[in-house]
Amino acid sequence: MNISVIKEIINNEHRVSLTPAGTRTLTNADHTVQVEKHAGIGAGFSDDEYIKAGAQIVPQEKAWDADIILKVKQPLESEYQYLRGQIVFTFFHLAGVTKSLTETLLKQKTTAIAYETVEDKEGRLPILAPMSAIAGNMSMTVGSYYLMHVHGGKGVQLGTILHKPYGKVVIIGDGVVGRHAARTAVGIGTSVFICGRRAERAEGLKKEISDDLTFFLSKPDMIAHHLTDADLVIGAVLLRGGKAPYLVSEEMVKQMQPGSVIVDVSVDQGGCVETSRPTSHADPVFVKHDVLHYGVINMPGAYPRSATRALTSASLPYVLQLADKGRAALRENHWFAKGVNTYKGYVTCESAARALDLMPQFRKYSDISD
Repeated sequence: MNISVIKEIINNEHRVSLTPAGTRTLTNADHTVQVEKHAGIGAGFSDDEYIKAGAQIVPQEKAWDADIILKVKQPLESEYQYLRGQIVFTFFHLAGVTKSLTETLLKQKTTAIAYETVEDKEGRLPILAPMSAIAGNMSMTVGSYYLMHVHGGKGVQLGTILHKPYGKVVIIGDGVVGRHAARTAVGIGTSVFICGRRAERAEGLKKEISDDLTFFLSKPDMIAHHLTDADLVIGAVLLRGGKAPYLVSEEMVKQMQPGSVIVDVSVDQGGCVETSRPTSHADPVFVKHDVLHYGVINMPGAYPRSATRALTSASLPYVLQLADKGRAALRENHWFAKGVNTYKGYVTCESAARALDLMPQFRKYSDISD
């Protein structure tokens, strides 16, 4: 099978979808790997390293000529011209990006496999998880940074000062992002409040993270109450394949203290804060109702070497299945098949189809014949 690694062009996205070590695994299995010129430079992987791993280095115009296309982020509009019915394996987040991408995938009959909806036998999201972990850890770092008065924040330092805790962090969501953010926040000694949909999760979170953690149910009145004196709010809501619901309304944001910070990690799926919008690493924040909003859609791209290694470790077993068996791998592994978002001109992820108002084009993947 011919596999191609594409250089990312989104703003300040320095991750690459495959390390040289991952490349060697594929070439040792008798697959052909081509890597777009300088695709790995930002993550610290040179073209020579890929060549030594058995890959060919190709220019952009040839990089998309392959059976399987590996990327990190969804194709941008300038890349639509290269979609010609291949298998494209990447983070798509279709419900959170422009509808034109999905329409192009349907028109070109692309097999779009989204990292973020591939499941394992336990129903977890094995490829999304490491990126969520990085983003969760990072949400505390950037939140603390923008709380500095010199950056427009209220001037509150999160953590302990001479054994006394300062600051309040409110985390909306208790999944991978939320738990990593909470663990980091507890580690520096600030007050941490995390909400979830199930009360029975409280004991497990305290056991996993800290007894000092405060859990509350994800209800509008409870969220509104905790936001009034929050210094940092982290949006960590996930609706698999669909658009994240607004759990923080604009009215709630209006009641927050001036100079508070919101880091909406779920912004790549539309965001869970009504006032948030996508931003970039080059222009990461904006102010709305005197509250700083951070909405970078590719947060892990700030740590490309760590993120690339973690992504390859998680995705490579699935890439090998595709390379060895083609689309038959998806028929044999229905957990892997949950990653298929478009196929043969149909949307095969129901939550994405609903979010994009494309239900007439929705079909279950298992109902579409090869």
